[in-house]
Amino acid sequence: MEEPDGRRRKGQQRRQLLLDAVMRLVERGGTAAVTQRRVASEAGVPPSAVTYYYATVQDMLVDALVRVNDDYVEAVRSLPGDPATALRDFSALLTASSPGDRIRLTAEWELFLMAARHPGLRAEADRWNRAVDAFLSRYLPDPVDRAAAAAAVDGLFLRACTEDPPPGADQVHRVLRRLVPLPPHSAPAEPR
Repeated sequence: MEEPDGRRRKGQQRRQLLLDAVMRLVERGGTAAVTQRRVASEAGVPPSAVTYYYATVQDMLVDALVRVNDDYVEAVRSLPGDPATALRDFSALLTASSPGDRIRLTAEWELFLMAARHPGLRAEADRWNRAVDAFLSRYLPDPVDRAAAAAAVDGLFLRACTEDPPPGADQVHRVLRRLVPLPPHSAPAEPR
């Protein structure tokens, strides 16, 4: 028998509440800061609510990574068709325009690093890499050129987490414009 919509909706809201708490903990203290008890406290729910939805901390971190990745992959897929606008919007996606953005980028980067230690998470890292590759293939038919640009993307993403001040969208765009050729009719004049 299927659950009534209200119960399903409440369950989805509770799960989102828990994942939001996971992200806040990761933002403040990294993945090591995430425990079931801390998530419950951060979310303002009893510990039993956490264990009802997630048997292990690893399960929560995996779900958080999948949701973060869903947002990024969808953002890349939703970039406009105009090449110049798409590249500019893609550049903005890799930057932190506020301190809150930077904290979130850092948390997301840490979640992606989990894939290096947990083979089961590599599919999520691969999904992001495929989305970036698909985006770059519009401009770079050669796979080696795409790999070079993708490596720059990863580096720029990391710099947004570590540099003071972090690179802005214009700076990231200038770097990507060196690596990603736009069709002549869509390329805007480069600022001097």
